[in-house]
Amino acid sequence: MSDLTLGALYGAVTIVVMFSGMPIAFALGVVATGFMYFFMPTSSLDTVTQNVYEEMASITLLSIPLFILKGAAIGKSPAGKDLYSAIHTWLHKVPGGLGIANVFACALFAAMAGSSPATCSAIGSAGIPEMRKRGYSPGFAAGIIAAGGTLGILLPPSITMILYAVAAEQSLGRLFLAGIGPGLLLVGLFAGYAVYRARKEYAMALVLFEGGGAKSAYLETEHFTLKQKVEMLPRVLPFIILLIGVMVALYGGYATPSETAGLGALLAMVLIAVVYQVWRPKDLAPILTSTIKESTMLLLIIGMSLFYSYVMSYLHISQSAAQWVVDMHLSRWMLLTVILLMVVGFGFFLPPVSIILMTAPIILPPLKAAGFDLIWFGIVMTVVMEMGLIHPPVGLNIFVIKNIAPDIPLKDVIWGVMPFVGLMFVAVVLLCLFPGIATTLPNVMMGAK
Repeated sequence: MSDLTLGALYGAVTIVVMFSGMPIAFALGVVATGFMYFFMPTSSLDTVTQNVYEEMASITLLSIPLFILKGAAIGKSPAGKDLYSAIHTWLHKVPGGLGIANVFACALFAAMAGSSPATCSAIGSAGIPEMRKRGYSPGFAAGIIAAGGTLGILLPPSITMILYAVAAEQSLGRLFLAGIGPGLLLVGLFAGYAVYRARKEYAMALVLFEGGGAKSAYLETEHFTLKQKVEMLPRVLPFIILLIGVMVALYGGYATPSETAGLGALLAMVLIAVVYQVWRPKDLAPILTSTIKESTMLLLIIGMSLFYSYVMSYLHISQSAAQWVVDMHLSRWMLLTVILLMVVGFGFFLPPVSIILMTAPIILPPLKAAGFDLIWFGIVMTVVMEMGLIHPPVGLNIFVIKNIAPDIPLKDVIWGVMPFVGLMFVAVVLLCLFPGIATTLPNVMMGAK
């Protein structure tokens, strides 16, 4: 059997097993073990646990549970709601200010949590009811939070980027820095759309009211005094201190990424203990339980994905697939387009973690040979995977939104996120036309490669 035929069989079996409903981690492990049994020496089965352990024995991966703990400390305490409320107080007079406040709150929370579902849940649980109470359509409210949550895998410290750094053998510090420019670009695009959509919905509500219809909450005027605004500032200050402390430690060279994750988790726990009096065992239990559950699930997927990739490499599937792509003699940009379309296809069914670890051995060698900067590509790939988090059929953030706002029809949620998918596509095009959006900051702060 040729390597490409074996690879096709490997992929087909993987799809069948995943569609059986088996959890992703177990599906990858079962497929890898099965192919190891039939196509590798029998003695290799004795090394399954050793292989999984060795693949995960990376100091970089140690930072993942610590970043999750930091996100849980903020998300499971009143801190997330306070952050959102403070931003809303200052932006309420801007057209679509409530939507912009949610985008900014998602961005700040993402920069502390590194997780898309955590960002969606923490900000959406407060943001969606507030937007709907003030007249925002359910689909629009859901779309803003779902899209804003995707910033969790782009803005540092991103768990997805940690995995990409491991798979692509690239500098994690450079990746984190490269994500800041595109992250701010998406924040700007999302905020701009929020202003446009809010103006449109306001105009529709005004026409309806003037025609004798009911008065929408959109038309109600909300006021905050300067005193109230100033009183809200201390609620944001702890987040700024936490964010600056982590960034200075990482980019100032004072700590490694893993040490920075530990520092961030410690600062977050101290913050909620001092500011919100969350320190008793009964208060900490939800935070620690959530951290253990999410870390265990994620690390199990990572371990099995790396094992799956190891078997793929041993059977020369990844090498043959990469060579097949090279032998097609595509132009640089056609090669990139084909690869990104493949990532989009995987995004219909798989989370970013699995996409990176399963595809990296195949797609990175041809891209490197074609002269693409793998740091830049990591950012482009992350934005493409962000689309996967909010487009059907398996957009993870869509189901997070349904969990926190079950009364919003799934159809409305899907239509609400589609404009943001379009904005992400615009961001990818801009990154291709102006790669400096991603590469300038790491080159300035860490020197050109």
